[in-house]
Amino acid sequence: MSNTSSKVERAWPDPLAGDELTVQTRFLDFLRATAVNKLAGLTRAQAAATPLPSSPRMSALGVVKHLTAVERWWLSIEAGGSDAPSLWPGSPDPSWDLTTADDPASVVEAYRAEWPRSAAALAGLTPENRTRRSGDFTVRWVLAHVVQETARHVGHLDALRELADGEVGE
Repeated sequence: MSNTSSKVERAWPDPLAGDELTVQTRFLDFLRATAVNKLAGLTRAQAAATPLPSSPRMSALGVVKHLTAVERWWLSIEAGGSDAPSLWPGSPDPSWDLTTADDPASVVEAYRAEWPRSAAALAGLTPENRTRRSGDFTVRWVLAHVVQETARHVGHLDALRELADGEVGE
């Protein structure tokens, strides 16, 4: 597998099209593409770097691995009731940790593989439905949480990318 990943096309959601879940999932798609594009073209060394002294485990690869774990837990397991294994068992959260096999291409591939699982988990659910695992949340809350967490971490990726090679922008 190559050390770099390629950019993916992204588009702003249509402001007049779709119901609540459609709008939220389209914003999630936009943010996912932005996260993937932040890794595009980086070497493994650049993507694995942890340049923030106050966050010594935070690398661009770790952020995307964490986002993969977020989707697995909140959308597939909590909302959809999947029995798939969690990607963050234990504390502190191990989803940030890198293995020697992690590079931009493999981490992006794993993240992108989670997207259809998330879509399948949400299929047939409405915003008002309770989550299938615990019933402690509405689908509305879970999807809003995943969108806000993804957006927050895309902001981290902005800074990490700029520190890695100077590239800025969306």
